[in-house]
Amino acid sequence: MAIPSEVGYWSTYYDTNDEPEATRILNAASRLPALVVFDLDYTLWPYFCDCRSENESPVLYSQAKGVIQALKSKGVLMAIASRSPTANKARTFLSKLDLLSSFSVMEVYPSWSDKTDHFQKIHQKTGIPYNSMLFFDDEDRNIQAVGHMGVKSVQVHNGVNLAALKAGLQKFAGTENMEPQGRRVRPESMAGCLEMAEKTNVDTD
Repeated sequence: MAIPSEVGYWSTYYDTNDEPEATRILNAASRLPALVVFDLDYTLWPYFCDCRSENESPVLYSQAKGVIQALKSKGVLMAIASRSPTANKARTFLSKLDLLSSFSVMEVYPSWSDKTDHFQKIHQKTGIPYNSMLFFDDEDRNIQAVGHMGVKSVQVHNGVNLAALKAGLQKFAGTENMEPQGRRVRPESMAGCLEMAEKTNVDTD
């Protein structure tokens, strides 16, 4: 798998102050979802968390934190739906990023159901209808499966960012033009996983 150039690669993961622009996008939306659900690996952060050490300092995609902060400020509930086998590590990473309290529900466990089980449990715990949810994930099979449940779903190609947020809100409101495009950056093997882990092993403290 080809790795992006150093300059482009690192700029994708440096935290930036995008909350004001994310808030502007939310304010411009004709309607907001009651609940926004995020995948973790290659959606909020650029790696498989089970490939990483729990002792390191995790990083997010650069615009992801601003999107989360803006949603929280607007009073939009958020949840996590991840098929990661390392739920404790995922919680540790979110805690280190000061984001754990942002999510009302966390469904993190391995599954063969393309996350339909995750969403059934999220629905049971929140009482929020599927058609009042918006979902971001990097895997098309999850997008398709959850979409059949009535959840408006957006596939991200380089993590959650402002363009993905805008596309998601447009899709939720039924005014979408097209989803954000781009080359999907995610390894499909353990070797690729380890290679990407080495590239993203940065101390953010």
